[in-house]
Amino acid sequence: MNKNLIVIIGPTAIGKTSLSIQLAKHFDCEIVSADSRQFYKEMSIGTAAPSIDELSEAQHHFIQHISVKEEYTVGNFEKDALDKLNVLFKNNNYAILVGGSGLYIDAITKGLDHFPEIDIQIRKQLQEEYTNNGIEQLQLQLKKVDPIYYQKVDLNNPHRVMRAIEVSIGTGMPYSSFLNRPQKQRPFNSIKIGMTAERAIIYDRINRRVDIMIQQGLIDEVESLYMYKSLNALNTVGYKEIFKSLDKEWDLDFAISEIKKNTRRFAKRQLTWFRKDKEVQWFDYKETIDPIITYIRKNSL
Repeated sequence: MNKNLIVIIGPTAIGKTSLSIQLAKHFDCEIVSADSRQFYKEMSIGTAAPSIDELSEAQHHFIQHISVKEEYTVGNFEKDALDKLNVLFKNNNYAILVGGSGLYIDAITKGLDHFPEIDIQIRKQLQEEYTNNGIEQLQLQLKKVDPIYYQKVDLNNPHRVMRAIEVSIGTGMPYSSFLNRPQKQRPFNSIKIGMTAERAIIYDRINRRVDIMIQQGLIDEVESLYMYKSLNALNTVGYKEIFKSLDKEWDLDFAISEIKKNTRRFAKRQLTWFRKDKEVQWFDYKETIDPIITYIRKNSL
């Protein structure tokens, strides 16, 4: 029997962790996390990392395995996760990949678009511009050097914006020209399961999850990371808003409302990304596991 990677995707707070554990138990296999926010050991509450009980129900990989102080790229993850899958598939015909980070899912199932090496001084200069002038100037610069990617990228993500500019400057070619090249062949069959719900339900689940995070001690977790707030890993929803509260720019209630708003926007972007993939079979978040298992079996090699 060939090797099958069960890929579970969907917006934040939809229930991916629970489904992945149920499927891991059924297929007696292990879980590889592709949630880039859950890689960091210092960030558990704000990333909704699996609980100790959940981690004990099935073997997980790439959960809180590095520090926010370490540099860890999607390229690093592609290599590490593929190496791990090679090991897992020696003993099992199934493995599970789960997460809401579309780029990281694509890195494993399709392969990354690879770029030439770029002079590090370009990145340093862009970082200095961002520190001094904010993201608006970088947005304008990206629009000039690569108007196509400007229309696609999350313009509020400084890391992505700077990466596109540095590649465009460093190669003399638009960043978008390196994208969507032929997919790499993987030694496994990907079976993609998408979880979804009506938008109002997704938004309500997000709002309730943020309230639970606050109750669990999110404020204390963010406060303990204050000295690292300039690191890219912490420039993320749930942390950057609380940092502004700690800096007295916002009051706490407003910061919490902004976490909910920005998480809802994030979920919308997740769905936009995933719905472009025609290989995904979508299931309602309340669907029982039996039809999902039937679909997986039917599409296994």
